[in-house]
Amino acid sequence: MLTQALLVDDSRSVLNFLKRHIEAEGLVEATTFLDPVEALACARERVFDLVLVDYEMPHMDGISFIRAFRALPGCADIPIAMITSRQTDDVKMEALQVGATDFLPKQPQSVEMTVRLRNLVRLGAAVRKQNDRAADLASAVAAATQKLGEREEEIILRLALAVEYRDNDTGEHTLRVARYSRIIAEQLGLPPRLCRDIYLAAPLHDVGKVAIPDHILLKPGRLTDDEMAVIRTHATIGEKILADSSCELIQLGAQIAAGHHERWDGAGYPNGLQADEIPVAARVVAVADVFDALTTRRPYKEQMPLDVARNYLVENQGRQFDPACVEAFLSRWDEVVEIAAGQRATPYQKTEATLVPNIEAAVENRPAGDRLPEAVPAG
Repeated sequence: MLTQALLVDDSRSVLNFLKRHIEAEGLVEATTFLDPVEALACARERVFDLVLVDYEMPHMDGISFIRAFRALPGCADIPIAMITSRQTDDVKMEALQVGATDFLPKQPQSVEMTVRLRNLVRLGAAVRKQNDRAADLASAVAAATQKLGEREEEIILRLALAVEYRDNDTGEHTLRVARYSRIIAEQLGLPPRLCRDIYLAAPLHDVGKVAIPDHILLKPGRLTDDEMAVIRTHATIGEKILADSSCELIQLGAQIAAGHHERWDGAGYPNGLQADEIPVAARVVAVADVFDALTTRRPYKEQMPLDVARNYLVENQGRQFDPACVEAFLSRWDEVVEIAAGQRATPYQKTEATLVPNIEAAVENRPAGDRLPEAVPAG
């Protein structure tokens, strides 16, 4: 590839001489301008490897041109030589301060100019080669980082699905909770990266269930107080499984696992946190998890109508749930209904009056009493 040179001088004869001289060996393609303002406009659209600019020009002198050129994106390292017959120290110092690389004497037959031009051409080619290598390396790093992120996301999802399949043979609960959580996070106005990370980490909320014995986790009927206490350990166990990871997504998953059963009023578990003491990601997932648990059929319960579950969230904002999270969730109700519709093959036809009295026990996790079709666990 030919080295691209930008030549700027208000003298046409000087420009023609420089162009012939610099292109003589067939290694350079020169673009010439009599007007420095037009030259800058061109430099905004094209990439040059080398710049030669006159010192004394109308509209803009060489020093002003160099200052403006250096301010353009990607032009910080391009070699720039200023052509001048004024070889005073003051001029040179000022030119160097604004970014000049070298100086060329305004003497067309000068041996010094020939040598300096050759060196500048080589320098420009070397800088382009270095920049191309840096760009290739950056591209390779970006591709590798993207692939690593994709693998990281896949591992998280598969881990979450493995846990979910223990007590839900579809594994779709984790995916719906992730989608609901993203709706809430976006509507809260959280940074886009955090919204994405909450979406990816939300499926890990119940990872601690891997340590819960099957005879308790899969029990279709009554849970004793002791069994309920064992069930509740899944929050702490999940945090321990995910703690101390160097992966930011896993760290976020640990926060969610530990905090998704905390309550806004401080009556939750395992640590009795309240309000803003609960990490925002856990507050988001708490709403998503309970809503999906309320509206999903499980071996020990039937699913609940969406409107009844919606009313439960409204009634318990400020007590069980962060009010802002509930408001954010309900503000995109059409999307919520669309997500939920994917798993509601047979709508549950119980009346609101039949369901509401049993909700309090249901959302705690699993009912510690007789099996109730309308009783619902919170994930």
